[in-house]
Amino acid sequence: MPVLGCIADDFTGGTDLASNLVKSGFRVVLTTGLPEGPLPEVDALVVALKIRTVPASEAVDEALKALDFLQRVGCQRFYFKYCSTFDSTPLGNIGPVTEALLERLSETHTILCPAFPDNGRTLYQGHLFVGSRLLNESGMQHHPLTPMTDPDLVRVLSAQSRLQVGLLSHDHVCKGPQAAGETLETLSQQASLILTDALCNADLHTLAEATSHLKLITGGSGLALGLKPPATHQEAHPFEWFEGRKAILAGSCSRATLQQLEQAKRIFPHLKLHPEQLARDLEGTLQTALDWCLNQPEDLPVLVYASGHPEEVQSAQERLGKQEAGHLIEQALSSLAILLSERGFTRFIVAGGETSGAVVQALKVPYLQIGPAICPGVPWTATDRLNLALKSGNFGSERFFEEAWEVT
Repeated sequence: MPVLGCIADDFTGGTDLASNLVKSGFRVVLTTGLPEGPLPEVDALVVALKIRTVPASEAVDEALKALDFLQRVGCQRFYFKYCSTFDSTPLGNIGPVTEALLERLSETHTILCPAFPDNGRTLYQGHLFVGSRLLNESGMQHHPLTPMTDPDLVRVLSAQSRLQVGLLSHDHVCKGPQAAGETLETLSQQASLILTDALCNADLHTLAEATSHLKLITGGSGLALGLKPPATHQEAHPFEWFEGRKAILAGSCSRATLQQLEQAKRIFPHLKLHPEQLARDLEGTLQTALDWCLNQPEDLPVLVYASGHPEEVQSAQERLGKQEAGHLIEQALSSLAILLSERGFTRFIVAGGETSGAVVQALKVPYLQIGPAICPGVPWTATDRLNLALKSGNFGSERFFEEAWEVT
């Protein structure tokens, strides 16, 4: 019976959280949606949803269904996981989902801790930094679906929520768990949603201990590094690798992924898909891409990508529409994943949260077993027949696509 029940707002976020829980000593399994049938013996269950960019009412409904399921299987504490860059639409979905979870659990307050210092995400005086840059100068201001133009998360969250927003500042966090917990209780008399500063992993451990009594915690995956597994913890099952051909599918347009693609294109055979091309002839373009993949050397990963620089993305959105351009890319890459998996490809790297969600749903993957980490927040995973690495667009070094295969 799992003790910790987690809800992730996208699939890369789910594997990110699961990887950090494994690092903390938990036995974890990740499900893609609400599973049917018996569950494996685990300490934590992560339910990965695809609700980051859907309308707020839909995100709330799906999150509450996940919470009901987690309660039915015996979970006692809950963790709502969103991106460490806090990206969402102006009306949600972080605020509305957190509100709904609090209400369903009859809790008065919770923390919001997006910080993940291992990946350069820190919060200071309520302002989110990516490395040394404020969020709105990090490249996230150009995100095609959830552009982040304000680094002040108190202001961002207040615009999404009808509840009062507070801040547990770093000068309280750095005093240790007891002092941080006492300040948190004082803040909770006035605010229900309390953002927490964090600059290093020690701060995450402080916050985890200071909030150990809360039934609901929320944040990026960094907070999981401070959590402790139950005393009845046992060893996880061995991770399984599958022999077969390899593919990289990239839909992310993040600054990090674009740099990673430039490096990978020097080494791996590569093919770019253009949204306008997909709009004219989706089926024909997919067949061409499939034929190209099958004709590449079998000992090399094939790289198929639809990622573009901000100017390219804006041009495609103006011609096709913002939602349609994104949908075409997700449809193309997820359809290609199915075609490749039917022809002997067993190891896939997928770059981008929305793209990863589309691919996993298309492949009808019920569970993901968590394997070795490629970098902080990105592990290899295993289904019953495939290995998948689901990468958040902004994660990983410039050599990520090379390093991922070195892990295998």
